Amino acid sequence: MDFDLSEEQRLLKESVDGLLTDAYDFEQRKKYMKEKGGWSKAVWSKLAEQGLLGLPFAEADGGFGAGGVETMIVMEALGKALVLEPYLATVVIGGGFLRHGGSAEQKAAHIPGIIDGSKTLAFAQLEKNSRYDLFDVTTTAKKKGDGWVIDGEKFVVLNGENADTLIVTARTKGERRDKNGIGVFLVPANAKGISKKGYPTQDGLYAADISFTGVEVGSDAAIGNPEDALALIERVVDEARVALCAEAVGAMDESLKETVEYIKTRKQFGVAIGSFQSLQHRASDMFVAAEQARSMSMFATMATDFEDAKERANAIAAAKVQIGKSLKFVGQQAIQLHGGIGMTMEAKIGHYFKRLTMIENTFGDTEYHLRRVADAGGLI
Repeated sequence: MDFDLSEEQRLLKESVDGLLTDAYDFEQRKKYMKEKGGWSKAVWSKLAEQGLLGLPFAEADGGFGAGGVETMIVMEALGKALVLEPYLATVVIGGGFLRHGGSAEQKAAHIPGIIDGSKTLAFAQLEKNSRYDLFDVTTTAKKKGDGWVIDGEKFVVLNGENADTLIVTARTKGERRDKNGIGVFLVPANAKGISKKGYPTQDGLYAADISFTGVEVGSDAAIGNPEDALALIERVVDEARVALCAEAVGAMDESLKETVEYIKTRKQFGVAIGSFQSLQHRASDMFVAAEQARSMSMFATMATDFEDAKERANAIAAAKVQIGKSLKFVGQQAIQLHGGIGMTMEAKIGHYFKRLTMIENTFGDTEYHLRRVADAGGLI
């Protein structure tokens, strides 16, 4: 199988790498973190200008009809630069729901705004005590005339405070952990009855806890079947996991690069510590772990096209396991080789470690996915 990028994909990689090299050094990132919402509107506009926000959308919807490989390329670049902007929340997750389940009217109402950068989205899914189970939903959506009334609470909603539209999972029938009776709804972020509590997360992004109290939406708010949307949710979240795998690979690449540069220049006993064989071995092990992660990220990217949902889910779970193992090793070794400076806010490497740690815990940590692989009869 040919794993080389096509000419168009190489140009995409050069384009996004060039953009982020110019717009996203570590000092600039600190400034972006202080902007409203915790990310740069100017950078978001540049991403839109280069067509990166429209990559996965069909040409009929104004996009470029790109596939998983193109998303992988972009997410790796975002990981290398520690980008704060809500590409995952808006383009990958929000766009995923619209691409796979949205009606023609819903696509027309939301996709153009995503592509031109004027609209961002947030996925309100996580609930108290639900852990990583996508079907554990207590938020309710009850019929009222032709529309719905949503009540409940969602937690750690990435970009939740700043988003224009929320994509909310809610139960339309059944009990808390039933796999049927779950719907997905497009909810204006400024709708009456919504209250938000925003806060920075450990990795410098922003999230919000959101309460829905008698929030009324129309009949056109439901994406797909409001009583049987779990399969849609699982598909979109699987794509988000794949995107996170690619982002982790980018962050690991940069962590390794930063660490090698550091041990080449940090001196002890009058010589660079990189001359010590034991530290060279550690750096070599970091490289191997990062390359293992890269292989599984590519595998997961290909798995998004699997027609069988179980086969796709098992493959992506296996990738998340390896990515989790690799990022933990690379992140911890990077901090160890930097010594005490690696634990400070001033050191770039600590921010990579924080982001890698958050990736490992998003949409299922390593242990959660290892259980999924074991239950499916696979081996890691």
